[in-house]
Amino acid sequence: MTNNDNTAKSKRRLVIRASRESLSFSTTEGNEVVFVSYPLNVSISIAANMREALRTEPLLAESYDRVLVLVDTAVLMVPVSIFREEDQEALYRHAFTGQEQQVVMHSVLSELNSVAVFSVNKDFRTVIADAFSHVRFMPVATPVWLHMHQRSYTGPRSKLFGYFHDKRMEVFCFAQNRFKFCNSFAVNNANDALYYLLYVWKQLSLDARHDELYLAGDTPDEEALMEEAQKFVKRVFHIYPSGEFNRSPVTQIDGMPYDLMALYMHKV
Repeated sequence: MTNNDNTAKSKRRLVIRASRESLSFSTTEGNEVVFVSYPLNVSISIAANMREALRTEPLLAESYDRVLVLVDTAVLMVPVSIFREEDQEALYRHAFTGQEQQVVMHSVLSELNSVAVFSVNKDFRTVIADAFSHVRFMPVATPVWLHMHQRSYTGPRSKLFGYFHDKRMEVFCFAQNRFKFCNSFAVNNANDALYYLLYVWKQLSLDARHDELYLAGDTPDEEALMEEAQKFVKRVFHIYPSGEFNRSPVTQIDGMPYDLMALYMHKV
């Protein structure tokens, strides 16, 4: 390998995606994305899984200039105009209880005039910090929020988005370059998903005939959910990665979540 090859290798970014359901690692080689889905041992902690991965996964033994960690975690969205870092921990622990083993962090979403306040398991963060330098954490839905925000400008109608991942549904919509609504719900089936979607739809006073509902990700019982939703909302659409991202090769990677596709397509 030449010196130039070594320099190019070291400037790559490693992306770690961690949730209760999965652990994966990805990076780029030239114009291609390399994706590794790590077999999660659910009998041990995510930190212990990460330690084992560092010992056994060849992709993690390479040199990286930057590391981005996407975490599936509860998020408190705060308008950037009122955010104060010294208040973030008190606000977060007031909103979400049972977070004693978590460290509170934040990620600025300047395009949305918002700050995402979230938590990361202390042991997991320590393992990552010991193994890598120049590490940045953000909520796993961040690339989807940013992508759908751009999409929300198409057409004159209001749009509600539902993004499914890791047995969770992120529900959000935008107005005037900021979140109008943003929340997440645990969902195990189409009935749960429909209940929460229609609850939010009514809460936001959206128009059932003209406004639009968009679903993306690992949708539970997709056909049934679409069919039932269309009984209440006329304009319901499912966003498929291949069409959304112009048949990019990244959409053909087996097992890659929609949020990772969005991250690589938009270079978040």
